[in-house]
Amino acid sequence: MSNKKILLVEDDPNFGTVLKDYLSLNDYEVSHAKDGLDGLIMFKNDEFDLCILDVMMPRKDGFSLAKDIRATNTDVPIIFLTAKTMKEDVLKGYEVGADDYLNKPFDSEVLLYKIKAILQRKELDVDTDDERHEFQIGNFHLNSKLRHLTYKDQETRKLSPKENKLLKLLAIHLNDLMPRELALTKIWRDDNYFTSRSMDVYIAKLRKYLKEDENVEIINIHGEGFRLIVG
Repeated sequence: MSNKKILLVEDDPNFGTVLKDYLSLNDYEVSHAKDGLDGLIMFKNDEFDLCILDVMMPRKDGFSLAKDIRATNTDVPIIFLTAKTMKEDVLKGYEVGADDYLNKPFDSEVLLYKIKAILQRKELDVDTDDERHEFQIGNFHLNSKLRHLTYKDQETRKLSPKENKLLKLLAIHLNDLMPRELALTKIWRDDNYFTSRSMDVYIAKLRKYLKEDENVEIINIHGEGFRLIVG
């Protein structure tokens, strides 16, 4: 099997070179971009299995780059490297589609572990709990295989992978409690403050999509989880 390809976008030339060499020694094929703009050009001209983005960079910061990457590819995993430990920055990273983050300085072995875990998770990410792909949610139709959400006969919306998984999980538990811990461990693979806040962002997105049908509602069961209600 060919080596996994990583896009490393890091403006510190010394640190970037050391990190590239370290990952290369661990059998990854690494392309190193010196800033966000170069990183975007590299991403558009090649295919990568994972992206590692520094947050603070000239010309285009990591958050802006992640948004541009997500606009064309909703699946590729993204890890942020940040010198900041501000909670708001971490949440912003999750909002633009990050899979994980590391605060500088960090142990390179920890980064290696995170990369391996994310790539293994992506390869094994097959939903075996419920083989259904078609769900009727009021006047909405969800095709979870295609990630298509359609309202009546209107234009179809393509959901992101996490939006799709979360809505499918809610649909499986239609009119019943979907435990918060279940979604966090199944979709985010971790149950902590940051992943919980990230899930809340996705719940808000789904509520926005579903508001066209006044009989469909996602309600919060405090301390327990959510219920997708069809009246």
